[in-house]
Amino acid sequence: MKISMRFVSVTATVLALATLTACVAVPAPVYQTSRYPYQAPPQAIQYREASNVEYDHVANIEVLRSETAGTGTSGGGAVAGGVIGGVVGNQFGRGNGRAAATALGIVGGALLGNTIEAQQNGPSAYESYRVSVQTDRGGYRAFDVQSPGDLRIGDRVRIDNGQISRM
Repeated sequence: MKISMRFVSVTATVLALATLTACVAVPAPVYQTSRYPYQAPPQAIQYREASNVEYDHVANIEVLRSETAGTGTSGGGAVAGGVIGGVVGNQFGRGNGRAAATALGIVGGALLGNTIEAQQNGPSAYESYRVSVQTDRGGYRAFDVQSPGDLRIGDRVRIDNGQISRM
Protein backbone atom coordinates (compact mmCIF):
# COMPACT_ATOMS: atom_id res chain seq x y z
CA MET A 1 0.00 0.00 0.00
CA LYS A 2 1.55 3.25 -1.15
CA ILE A 3 0.93 6.40 0.92
CA SER A 4 0.99 9.59 -1.10
CA MET A 5 3.14 12.53 -0.04
CA ARG A 6 0.08 14.77 -0.20
CA PHE A 7 -1.68 12.60 2.42
CA VAL A 8 1.39 12.69 4.70
CA SER A 9 1.69 16.44 4.26
CA VAL A 10 -2.01 17.05 5.03
CA THR A 11 -1.81 14.77 8.08
CA ALA A 12 1.27 16.62 9.36
CA THR A 13 -0.50 19.94 8.83
CA VAL A 14 -3.56 18.80 10.77
CA LEU A 15 -1.39 17.54 13.63
CA ALA A 16 0.56 20.82 13.73
CA LEU A 17 -2.66 22.85 13.81
CA ALA A 18 -4.08 20.61 16.55
CA THR A 19 -0.90 21.10 18.58
CA LEU A 20 -1.02 24.88 18.19
CA THR A 21 -4.72 24.92 19.06
CA ALA A 22 -4.10 22.79 22.17
CA CYS A 23 -1.70 25.46 23.44
CA VAL A 24 -4.53 27.98 23.33
CA ALA A 25 -7.14 25.76 24.98
CA VAL A 26 -5.18 25.08 28.18
CA PRO A 27 -5.32 28.01 30.62
CA ALA A 28 -2.09 29.12 32.22
CA PRO A 29 -1.69 28.36 35.93
CA VAL A 30 -2.74 31.13 38.25
CA TYR A 31 -0.19 32.57 40.63
CA GLN A 32 -1.54 35.29 42.80
CA THR A 33 0.26 37.96 44.66
CA SER A 34 -1.30 39.36 47.78
CA ARG A 35 -0.24 41.31 50.80
CA TYR A 36 1.56 38.70 52.93
CA PRO A 37 2.15 38.34 55.75
CA TYR A 38 -0.97 39.78 57.33
CA GLN A 39 -0.09 42.11 60.16
CA ALA A 40 -2.72 42.18 62.89
CA PRO A 41 -3.44 45.53 64.54
CA PRO A 42 -1.31 46.08 67.67
CA GLN A 43 -4.36 45.93 69.93
CA ALA A 44 -5.40 42.54 68.57
CA ILE A 45 -4.95 39.65 70.94
CA GLN A 46 -3.73 36.43 69.35
CA TYR A 47 -4.42 33.24 71.26
CA ARG A 48 -4.71 29.52 70.72
CA GLU A 49 -6.40 26.96 72.83
CA ALA A 50 -4.47 23.86 73.82
CA SER A 51 -6.29 21.80 71.19
CA ASN A 52 -5.70 24.38 68.40
CA VAL A 53 -9.45 24.75 67.95
CA GLU A 54 -11.12 28.15 68.24
CA TYR A 55 -14.76 29.19 67.96
CA ASP A 56 -15.18 32.68 66.57
CA HIS A 57 -17.36 34.75 64.22
CA VAL A 58 -16.78 36.37 60.83
CA ALA A 59 -16.23 40.12 61.24
CA ASN A 60 -15.60 41.07 57.60
CA ILE A 61 -15.14 39.63 54.12
CA GLU A 62 -13.27 41.75 51.59
CA VAL A 63 -12.36 41.18 47.96
CA LEU A 64 -8.66 41.32 47.10
CA ARG A 65 -7.93 42.09 43.47
CA SER A 66 -4.52 41.51 41.97
CA GLU A 67 -3.22 42.02 38.46
CA THR A 68 -0.27 40.56 36.68
CA ALA A 69 1.41 42.52 33.93
CA GLY A 70 1.63 40.76 30.62
CA THR A 71 4.99 39.68 29.25
CA GLY A 72 4.12 40.63 25.68
CA THR A 73 5.08 38.66 22.63
CA SER A 74 8.45 37.09 21.93
CA GLY A 75 7.89 36.39 18.25
CA GLY A 76 7.77 32.64 18.80
CA GLY A 77 4.02 32.53 18.13
CA ALA A 78 4.45 34.43 14.88
CA VAL A 79 7.23 32.12 13.72
CA ALA A 80 5.31 28.94 14.63
CA GLY A 81 2.12 30.30 13.06
CA GLY A 82 3.99 31.31 9.91
CA VAL A 83 5.53 27.86 9.51
CA ILE A 84 2.21 26.10 10.03
CA GLY A 85 0.39 28.58 7.79
CA GLY A 86 2.99 28.08 5.06
CA VAL A 87 2.60 24.31 5.22
CA VAL A 88 -1.19 24.59 5.03
CA GLY A 89 -1.06 27.15 2.22
CA ASN A 90 1.30 24.96 0.22
CA GLN A 91 -1.43 22.30 0.00
CA PHE A 92 -3.57 24.41 -2.33
CA GLY A 93 -3.23 25.34 -5.99
CA ARG A 94 -0.56 24.70 -8.64
CA GLY A 95 2.32 26.76 -9.92
CA ASN A 96 1.95 30.48 -9.10
CA GLY A 97 -1.33 29.77 -7.30
CA ARG A 98 0.47 27.45 -4.90
CA ALA A 99 3.16 30.08 -4.27
CA ALA A 100 0.48 32.71 -3.57
CA ALA A 101 -1.42 30.36 -1.25
CA THR A 102 1.81 29.55 0.60
CA ALA A 103 2.62 33.26 1.01
CA LEU A 104 -0.89 33.98 2.28
CA GLY A 105 -0.61 31.04 4.66
CA ILE A 106 2.67 32.32 6.04
CA VAL A 107 1.33 35.86 6.60
CA GLY A 108 -2.02 34.69 7.99
CA GLY A 109 -0.40 32.06 10.23
CA ALA A 110 2.13 34.58 11.57
CA LEU A 111 -0.64 37.06 12.42
CA LEU A 112 -2.75 34.36 14.07
CA GLY A 113 0.23 32.92 15.97
CA ASN A 114 1.22 36.37 17.24
CA THR A 115 -2.37 37.09 18.34
CA ILE A 116 -2.60 33.78 20.20
CA GLU A 117 0.72 34.41 21.96
CA ALA A 118 -0.38 37.93 22.94
CA GLN A 119 -3.59 36.56 24.47
CA GLN A 120 -1.67 33.92 26.43
CA ASN A 121 0.92 36.41 27.72
CA GLY A 122 -1.43 39.36 28.27
CA PRO A 123 -2.25 40.99 31.61
CA SER A 124 -4.58 39.07 33.91
CA ALA A 125 -6.72 40.07 36.87
CA TYR A 126 -7.47 37.71 39.77
CA GLU A 127 -9.76 37.89 42.77
CA SER A 128 -9.38 36.30 46.18
CA TYR A 129 -11.03 37.02 49.51
CA ARG A 130 -9.79 38.00 52.95
CA VAL A 131 -12.04 36.66 55.70
CA SER A 132 -11.49 38.56 58.96
CA VAL A 133 -12.51 36.68 62.08
CA GLN A 134 -13.01 38.14 65.54
CA THR A 135 -12.10 35.70 68.26
CA ASP A 136 -14.26 35.20 71.31
CA ARG A 137 -11.50 36.82 73.37
CA GLY A 138 -11.50 39.99 71.24
CA GLY A 139 -8.56 39.32 68.90
CA TYR A 140 -8.63 39.30 65.11
CA ARG A 141 -7.35 36.81 62.58
CA ALA A 142 -7.42 36.98 58.79
CA PHE A 143 -7.60 34.18 56.23
CA ASP A 144 -6.92 34.70 52.51
CA VAL A 145 -9.04 32.22 50.53
CA GLN A 146 -9.95 31.65 46.87
CA SER A 147 -13.67 31.66 47.69
CA PRO A 148 -15.54 32.40 50.92
CA GLY A 149 -18.01 29.64 50.08
CA ASP A 150 -21.13 29.97 52.22
CA LEU A 151 -19.49 32.22 54.85
CA ARG A 152 -21.29 35.47 55.64
CA ILE A 153 -20.52 38.30 58.05
CA GLY A 154 -21.71 37.33 61.53
CA ASP A 155 -21.48 33.54 60.98
CA ARG A 156 -20.01 31.41 63.75
CA VAL A 157 -16.89 29.62 62.57
CA ARG A 158 -14.54 26.98 63.84
CA ILE A 159 -10.80 27.35 63.32
CA ASP A 160 -9.00 24.05 63.56
CA ASN A 161 -5.24 24.11 62.92
CA GLY A 162 -5.53 27.17 60.67
CA GLN A 163 -8.52 25.84 58.68
CA ILE A 164 -11.73 27.87 58.85
CA SER A 165 -15.16 26.23 58.58
CA ARG A 166 -18.73 27.33 59.19
CA MET A 167 -20.52 25.89 62.22
